[in-house]
Amino acid sequence: MSFLVMDIGNTRLKWGVYSEPRPGAEYLAGGAVVLEEIDHLARDQWADLSHPQQMLGCAVAGDGVKRRVEEQLEIWRLKPQWVSSQAQAAGVINRYEHPSRLGADRWAAIVGARHRVLAHVRASGQEPRPAVVVMVGTAVTVDAIDAQGRFLGGLILPGFGLMLKALELGTAGLKVPSGEVRDFPRNTSDALMSGGAEAIAGAVERMVARMARQFGSQPHLLMSGGAAPKLAPSIEQPLEVVEHLIFEGLLQLALAPEQ
Repeated sequence: MSFLVMDIGNTRLKWGVYSEPRPGAEYLAGGAVVLEEIDHLARDQWADLSHPQQMLGCAVAGDGVKRRVEEQLEIWRLKPQWVSSQAQAAGVINRYEHPSRLGADRWAAIVGARHRVLAHVRASGQEPRPAVVVMVGTAVTVDAIDAQGRFLGGLILPGFGLMLKALELGTAGLKVPSGEVRDFPRNTSDALMSGGAEAIAGAVERMVARMARQFGSQPHLLMSGGAAPKLAPSIEQPLEVVEHLIFEGLLQLALAPEQ
C-alpha cells in the first residue's frame, strides 16, 4: 500500500513515495520540480510509478497551484488530502497565536523534528531535550520546541536567493553570480554568499542560545531543506541534517486524526 507525500513550497514541489503510510516506512522513490513544470508531472516523473493508494501533502504556494497538482493526481484517481496546522496533533502542541495560520510545511517539519527527538530519547535513555528546527528554502524558518513537545514560536527570514536578489535590485552595479561560503571572502561573489550564510547562521545560533538559557540544556538542532548542505558548515553548533524532515512529519500526521 504505497503512500505519496508532497511538499509544495514557494519555488519547488517535492514528492516522495513510501511503502506504507506510517513512520519508518521504506522510502521508494522521490523527486522535485519547479512550480512552472507541475503540469508535466504525470507525463514525466510519475509515468512509471506504481499506483499509490493514498496521498498526504502540505502546500504554501496557494490554491491555484494545489489545483494544478490535483489535476496531475487524476492519473491514479487519487483523492488529494492536504495538511493544515492544528492546535494539537501527533503529540505536538501548537502555541502559535492563531494555530491555523502556521504554515503547513512548518507544522509538518515541527512534528517530524519532535519525533526525531523522541527517537533519540528511546535510543539513549536520556530525558527529552528542547529542539530548534531550521528549514532552509526560499525562506528560512527557525522554530523552537520545548522538551514537552510544545511549539513555542519561531523566526522567518529570507533565504539565500531572496537575500542576493534584494542586494542585486537595491545596489547600483552589483550583480550576483554564484559564489562560495568562505571564512574571509576575497571576491564579491563569495562575499555575498558568505554574508547570507553568516546572517542565517547568526539567527540560528541566537535561537539555540536563547533556548539553552531558557531551559538550561542545549537544544537538539535539526536542519532540513534544499540549501541545508550549503548552510550547515557555517553553524558552530552540533546539528543533525535531515533530508526529508517534512516527509517524516507527514508520515506522523498520516496516523493522526483527520487533518
